Amino acid sequence: MDAATRTLTAAAFADRYTLPKYRLRVINGPDAGLEKIFDRRLVYVGSAPDNDFVLDDPSVSRNHLKIDGERGGYRIRDLDSKNGTWFAGARLSEAILGSPSLLRLGQTELQFEQLPELHEVALAREPNFGHLLGQSPEMREIFALLARVAPADSTVLVQGESGTGKELVAEALHHHSKRHQKPFVVFDCSAIQRDLVESELFGHVKGSFTGAIATRKGAFAEAHGGTLFLDEIGELDMDLQPKLLRVLEKREIKPVGSNERQAVDVRIIAATNRDLSQMVRDGTFREDLYYRLAVITVQLPALRRRRGDIPPLVNHFLQDVVARNGLGRSLTVSFDTMQQLQNHSWPGNVRELRNHIERAAVLSDGQQLQVQWSPLGANAAEPVSEQALAADFDLPFKDAKARLIDAFERHYWQRALDRAQWNVSAAARATGLHRKSLEYLIRKLDLQRDEPASRSP
Repeated sequence: MDAATRTLTAAAFADRYTLPKYRLRVINGPDAGLEKIFDRRLVYVGSAPDNDFVLDDPSVSRNHLKIDGERGGYRIRDLDSKNGTWFAGARLSEAILGSPSLLRLGQTELQFEQLPELHEVALAREPNFGHLLGQSPEMREIFALLARVAPADSTVLVQGESGTGKELVAEALHHHSKRHQKPFVVFDCSAIQRDLVESELFGHVKGSFTGAIATRKGAFAEAHGGTLFLDEIGELDMDLQPKLLRVLEKREIKPVGSNERQAVDVRIIAATNRDLSQMVRDGTFREDLYYRLAVITVQLPALRRRRGDIPPLVNHFLQDVVARNGLGRSLTVSFDTMQQLQNHSWPGNVRELRNHIERAAVLSDGQQLQVQWSPLGANAAEPVSEQALAADFDLPFKDAKARLIDAFERHYWQRALDRAQWNVSAAARATGLHRKSLEYLIRKLDLQRDEPASRSP
């Protein structure tokens, strides 16, 4: 065991405990009969599609409550819902759940019931893994998982919204693996011209196609002995998916124009901001390739789901910006400014926060970070103005492109849903999209409708 592996092993399992699995079942309401068994520490319940337990009840808030496992049982927390969470006739903000417990959310009666089977929870002691930062239980749980996974050669699928740090996960896994002295190669499936992807992945021989003036290695050969990070794997063309599957199974490549196969020794880490399981159901991603990639899955939470991590992230980014730009002064963040930062939804996640802090630090005068010029505190779900649909040339190309696409999609789909009065099926039909795909976009873009008026149970 090398030094890197020994170091992370000590921190990986600082806090370990077991919790019972549990079942959520809708007893009464629009979703009567709906049930699901959970074996995870944290579960969100609400009407928005990004919840773990989704209720099709207009009197249930988008993000209504969360169930958080801790030593001694499960704690329920109401997320400032409009109509509240009720237990035994009393409205509660948080409580430890007994089993069984019957909760009321709007017009829905929800039963919580613990099961005999147990699952393990492991939280890392340190608030970081590689360049990933986070003191929240959500991130410390991920750090413990990464510490377990890093020394192995298993394929890892990293999922999460744009800007949540998927490439940092891949870098950290490589750095803490036995392959850390070998190459770490990044291949962005969305950034390569479609007819060149096969050549860029597997290589080609001289003369194999117009423009192939010399033999060239592909990403797999370049990563031999190390790690290949396949970013935006959900963008890979269907025609190439069986070829990638074959490489993953056989561990050999066939360069374009060659009749010979070459053995490759690489660890694969793939990432996507799309819902691959939904793509499988829609027929746009191969099921066998999905299961070959998702040997171990890491789901990165959106920044809005871990607002407690914003202060340490802000302070880290400030120190980095001051050092890199030679500002010659330290910057502090006032309490009010930090509250603004924590209350913002950050649709671009950690990447957007980092870019925002850098801009604010460079433009601020004096010793305090100034963000009054920023649209912080605005509702991120409001329709994007036409002025916002313009490229920000101060950002790197990839970030500027991602922000422009995000602004367009948010503007387009908010308008389509508003026109359909938030009838998702009608909006999907009107725009020629599958309903499940639109539900994914609503989750990805954090689009919101007005909450219903408060009602008592």
